[in-house]
Amino acid sequence: MTTSPLVAKLAALQARVPRGMMLGLDRVEHALAALGNPHVGLRAVHIAGSNGKGSTSAMIEAIARAAGLRTGLYTSPHLCRFAERIRIGGEPIDDVSFERSLAAVLDHCRPDLTFFESLTVAAFHAFREARVQLAVLEVGLGGRLDATNVIAAPLCTAVTSIALEHTAILGDTIDLIAREKAGILKRGAPVVLGPLPLEAERAIVEVAAKVGAGSITRVRRDGAFEPGTIGARWAGGVTDLHGPTEGDRFHGKLALGGRHQADNAAVALGIARCLAQHHLLIEPVAAAFVGLTTARWPGRYERVRLDAEQVTVILDGAHNPEGAHALAELFAADDPGGDPGRRALVFGALADKRWPEMLGPLAPLCARRYYTEPKGRAPAALGELGAFAPGEMVADPHDAIARAIAASRPGDTILVTGSIYLVGEIRARLLGIEADPVIAL
Repeated sequence: MTTSPLVAKLAALQARVPRGMMLGLDRVEHALAALGNPHVGLRAVHIAGSNGKGSTSAMIEAIARAAGLRTGLYTSPHLCRFAERIRIGGEPIDDVSFERSLAAVLDHCRPDLTFFESLTVAAFHAFREARVQLAVLEVGLGGRLDATNVIAAPLCTAVTSIALEHTAILGDTIDLIAREKAGILKRGAPVVLGPLPLEAERAIVEVAAKVGAGSITRVRRDGAFEPGTIGARWAGGVTDLHGPTEGDRFHGKLALGGRHQADNAAVALGIARCLAQHHLLIEPVAAAFVGLTTARWPGRYERVRLDAEQVTVILDGAHNPEGAHALAELFAADDPGGDPGRRALVFGALADKRWPEMLGPLAPLCARRYYTEPKGRAPAALGELGAFAPGEMVADPHDAIARAIAASRPGDTILVTGSIYLVGEIRARLLGIEADPVIAL
């Protein structure tokens, strides 16, 4: 049996996984130089954050596409397939283009690139080949030393949120983490900030002044309008965004639901303002409305209806306390006064996450709980999860979702969360997708 060129390249890419994570820009810059610096001159927006950066990236990409731009979107990790990380025109990169860009990296660049660095360079190559008019880049980890931070002159940068995460790498205080994420700020480039802790906002403003960044737009949640802000309100499923111009306003239901998505949409709207100033959005109001009401971001409060069982599965990649609290609020608001006995929770988290603070707000919403082990890195111990809130311990995610479905009655809801890797694995099973390996990078 002959192996296809793409399969061979994906195998070579996967062989770089054991190198793990190595922050720094030197290797990526050297590799890009070998390919003629495809990132230089690329019109791009760069988005960092503890939560919400992926959703915000999807929203601004959808807005730009609604304006008629040919877009590139680079995100991580993937849910089911490696190709999801590099999107052209809103769709995962096609096999022929993916193989060509992987070949450029694997065959012509330095061999010491990590898995994530290799895909980052491949994304820049693919964007040049596709002649994208706007690239939306989601930071992988942190910001300052992330492989995506080779972009020297972004049109706009944004930080969606700041929370304690990856403390061994980014620092153990909000201030330190904020400064690492602010490492993507560049001279002259406008900045959009989501609702941040005061300590984080102060740190980022200080970095912005030091590097000579452009104007700062802040998102304020449920507050009165102030100059230089975009207000974000969410009630009853309706989002209301308001800023100083018509292009900074939106009223309606977002494609991505929840109070936290209203915050993300406000950040996207702030970025859209920057693009309009660069004359990339000719009709910003219309483009923003279409983009915000049609943006797709799989695995973020994604509903999968199982017609045979008449059961709904909700997939959400919340993987830290802040994300879990936002999910709990949305899940409860989705079915106010709902019976926990008609809900099941399939939960699995990585051991290095603050899972008690995640499980705490979610467990009371579901009477039936199934604890499982996501792939990627060491999972949280099932016994500890069960001791925190009683539930069945089912190590294999496929068995866990099967048990949850079998025990459900028509009209029941199953919530799958705790790890984006868990969500990706179960999503692939439910939708019949032939999945690539889970890679926690």
